[in-house]
Amino acid sequence: MGRKKNKDKKSKKHSTGGGTHRGTLDVTRSGMGYVVVEGLQEDILVRPSDFRHAFHGDTVEVEITSSNKRSGRLNGIITRVLERRQSEYMGTLEVTSDFAFFLPDSDKPMPDFFIPVNALNGAKDGDRVVARMVSWNESEKNPKGMVVSVLDGTDQNDLAMKDILMQRGFPLNFDDDVMEEALRMSDHISTEEISRRRDMRDVLTFTIDPLDARDFDDALSIREIRKGTWEIGVHIADVSHFVTPETALDEAAYERATSVYLPDRVLPMLPEKISNELCSLRPHEDKLTFSCVFEMNAKGEVRQTWIGRTITHSNHRFTYEDVQQIIETEDGHYLREILLLNELAQRFRKERFKRGAINFSSQEVRFRLDEQGRPLGIVVKESKESHQLIEEFMLLANRTVAERVSAVTIDKKSLPFPYRVHDRPDEEKLLPFVAFARKFGHPFDTKTPASIASSFNSMLEAVRGRPEQHVLEQLGIRTMAKAAYTTENIGHYGLGFEHYCHFTSPIRRYPDIQVHRILQDVLDDRPRVMKKLEQQCRHCSERERAAMESERAANKYKQVEFMRQFIGDEFEAVISGVAAFGFWAETVDHKCEGLVSLLSLQDYDEFRHVEADYCLVGRRGGWTFRMGDKVRIKVISANLGRRQLDYEWVLQSDTTDGENRSRRRKKRDGA
Repeated sequence: MGRKKNKDKKSKKHSTGGGTHRGTLDVTRSGMGYVVVEGLQEDILVRPSDFRHAFHGDTVEVEITSSNKRSGRLNGIITRVLERRQSEYMGTLEVTSDFAFFLPDSDKPMPDFFIPVNALNGAKDGDRVVARMVSWNESEKNPKGMVVSVLDGTDQNDLAMKDILMQRGFPLNFDDDVMEEALRMSDHISTEEISRRRDMRDVLTFTIDPLDARDFDDALSIREIRKGTWEIGVHIADVSHFVTPETALDEAAYERATSVYLPDRVLPMLPEKISNELCSLRPHEDKLTFSCVFEMNAKGEVRQTWIGRTITHSNHRFTYEDVQQIIETEDGHYLREILLLNELAQRFRKERFKRGAINFSSQEVRFRLDEQGRPLGIVVKESKESHQLIEEFMLLANRTVAERVSAVTIDKKSLPFPYRVHDRPDEEKLLPFVAFARKFGHPFDTKTPASIASSFNSMLEAVRGRPEQHVLEQLGIRTMAKAAYTTENIGHYGLGFEHYCHFTSPIRRYPDIQVHRILQDVLDDRPRVMKKLEQQCRHCSERERAAMESERAANKYKQVEFMRQFIGDEFEAVISGVAAFGFWAETVDHKCEGLVSLLSLQDYDEFRHVEADYCLVGRRGGWTFRMGDKVRIKVISANLGRRQLDYEWVLQSDTTDGENRSRRRKKRDGA
């Protein structure tokens, strides 16, 4: 059979047909390629001789050359490379007197790069370097490249983080023309520019951000305009004033599409001159902003809304910890304003869940690092009221902007706009979860999307603090579709919004810049159709996924690095996933996940995987390992190269043994 991929109902309606298709090349370790095409039930097999200079992860045009009706296998050839996933690579240099070759580090088959001696950038034979592919003509056997930078081979952490970024197509540095454009920009705000904006510098304004934040792209302002009526502004850095279309700066921002946040560094979407200086809403500085200003009463009822460009002045910089302390102690700077904003935010939050938003709780793992980036400890951060205060006002602004633009038409058609959408749960994933939740006494009404959301919220409230909370939350999240950018507005199911977009973080997200540009056209009463907007939305969604993969890989690296000191030690853990080859367990203290292999359990029993119950069940003795169960594990391996932790299950006392067997008996008896 051809290699099958996950498919939704829509894909089943597409025929495999001939002709050419757009897809992504997936190269196996053996060198064979498969082009993944959205809408095709089968991936297209492509032999290495037919890659036409494409690499793993590239977006390509592929032509189907044959189709085996019996096996379902599709064969094809790549006709051209549409978009490179990766332009820079890490590897080793081999230099002779006349030329050099760059040998990429890759677990996928790749050709060496030919490097002219005038493109070595000071690199020497044997150096570890970052190289960029410059060109690859049809007549040439090898691609031509240039050395971008020489790496410090002794700093393994730095090499690992850079490799994670490059593998997912993120350039490590900005080109010279991009930096030159940024450096030429001035922080001077002319009188003429101020005259085009609403001047709000005399209104109390402050930012609330993480302690280590360096770029502040949003601020809140508040003033009482008459008794019981407040004017609250959500002010966003006006990045689109500085980053204009068809410039090197704009092209670089679009290529990245997002900033990437790793444990020890940030790879910014924009040069620091833009992100940390010109556009950062730093305290006691006049800044250009794009704002949503709401007139509302103390109950949070919005009476009037104004949207437009402003000039603002931040009076104070708060951290989340500062604001949380003010909320809890009712003491501190701007106490009255902070408490009112928090009360309003909690009202918005309550109303949002009442309307159908789903209340999944979230935990964020952060690493405490030394000066060399080595992990000293792991801190679990939970969403508190100070975080929710900012979240709710940002959601209000995002929704308000989307609603405003959604009402605009051109030639009786809706104006294309980069909405942030979230589809309803996939039925194939939802039904097994519903059956599993029912075993814990949580019924689901699946008649309508609204009833599903209501059932989720009822379940999440009921399990709070109970043993099954973790497993049901994690499995519930897995039933959800992935949020994405698109011009097709299907609403945001998880938030319960009919219209939604990203407006509030243009320093770190390119779609927000696009939203600002289109919004300004609408406010100027000259809306126009932006070319290739849907294609750009797909690119931004793909870059967002790549950033999330980078962040997960980097976090995993740090987890492995941290747990190396505990080889042979035992910890309490919770089973976080189950598969036919074993189960994953996450330590309670550190939130570090490792695999307990089925091979390591052979001395106890022979296990079978019961997929519907998310568990492994022993065939002879009846041992059961179910997702969400508490277990004790021993750390037996921490492989940094593979970013993999291996654990071993530790058989505990007779008490634990009895609890497990009691659970087994209950299952047998149908309890």
